[in-house]
Amino acid sequence: MMKKLIIGLFALLPSLTMAAGPSVPLMDANIDLKDNASLQRGAKLFMNYCLGCHQMQYQRYERTFRDIGIPTEIGQEQLIFDGSKVGSHIKNAIGKDDAAKWFGAAPPDLTLVARVRGTDWIYTYLKSFYKDESRPFGVNNIVFPSVGMPHVLQELQGLPTPITEEVEEHGHTVTKVVGTETDGSGEMSDDEYDRAARDLTNFLAYVGEPSRLESEALGLKVIGFLVILFILAFMLKKEYWRDVH
Repeated sequence: MMKKLIIGLFALLPSLTMAAGPSVPLMDANIDLKDNASLQRGAKLFMNYCLGCHQMQYQRYERTFRDIGIPTEIGQEQLIFDGSKVGSHIKNAIGKDDAAKWFGAAPPDLTLVARVRGTDWIYTYLKSFYKDESRPFGVNNIVFPSVGMPHVLQELQGLPTPITEEVEEHGHTVTKVVGTETDGSGEMSDDEYDRAARDLTNFLAYVGEPSRLESEALGLKVIGFLVILFILAFMLKKEYWRDVH
């Protein structure tokens, strides 16, 4: 399993490196892995809008449902759309060759994307799509210029228009996209979409390290044990040296 995980990570890196694009200020995702309601909403968004192209081949439905507080029966009924068993990995049926033909490159597996790119990058990426009729899918992205995927959350956010300004680069004046402005055509308000983007980012962060909260809790217990052990050892030392003197 570990070998497959490492292989998957290195397979993912090239696509994500290309996605880095120019350096842009990132927004604070401000996620909370203890917020199960947020994680559940993020899982719903991923299954409905992302899984058609991006899979999570190292994460299982059953583990996901258990960790974020979704009853297995409800998760199987409402979040598994292809008849997969609840113990299956979160995969889709899209072929790599077809995906590469449609999008220019096969969409990367997203199991580890939060650990590779960071949550601020994901959150900013989800909020940085804008209308660009020169692109095959009619959209571009500030964080990932010339992105090869559509804005899958467009029905929720609408189709933002770019905000540009003239800047000097290498002695030339160029027009640069510095922000976006929503057009009001989405199902969600700006605040609602912000929450949706944060929920999806939160879910991707959980999937990247499902045992993080357990590890942190165990770490605190170990630290507490070591503190108690140190106190006992210190008291024993004092008692021993008192007898010696």
